[in-house]
Amino acid sequence: MDREKIKGPQKNVLYFPALFTVILLLLCFCSCKSGAKVREDRLHAYLTDSSRYFLLPPEGIGKSMDMAQFVSASYNGQDYFMNAWVKADETGMEMTLLNEFGVNMGELSYKNGVVKFSSPVFPESIMGEYIVADFQLCFYDPLLLRGALKECGLAFETDGNTRRILKGKKIIIEIEKTEKAVKLINHLRGYTYTLEGDYDN
Repeated sequence: MDREKIKGPQKNVLYFPALFTVILLLLCFCSCKSGAKVREDRLHAYLTDSSRYFLLPPEGIGKSMDMAQFVSASYNGQDYFMNAWVKADETGMEMTLLNEFGVNMGELSYKNGVVKFSSPVFPESIMGEYIVADFQLCFYDPLLLRGALKECGLAFETDGNTRRILKGKKIIIEIEKTEKAVKLINHLRGYTYTLEGDYDN
């Protein structure tokens, strides 16, 4: 991706950590207070209106990471760009969200069975579980994902570096992975985003 294109003002480009705004506001029907809330039931996210995906434990990650990621997202004719620093391993996940000036726009953690999400700009109704769920679909062990998705009535397929989540015969989420980028297309919710990083290490 040509980063020169995002240096100046452009039409239909918003410099805001909008990946998470786009994804989570689409799912605001599951509203609850964000922050350090501990759920009484198992942590979950709805991948469809009736398919409740229960988050896998941190040790399900396929490969540990500690890196900066450049994020580009698209929804409803708009393009969005942001940066994130992500650290994830068998003990948990931590994510710091940054705007184009390097200002901290939010923090997410998933450790010890608790998801915490805090931000000075996002609505309190945003649920960190949905960020964690998409992250797991991209980076967690395929065998574990297949079992967790089967539990909520969805199928999981892999074809080389491509992952697909299906409801019946319909593909609802598709993920394409390379050494330098991961692209997630949510056909059901209508958003796409690409994470660029050094995934080969």
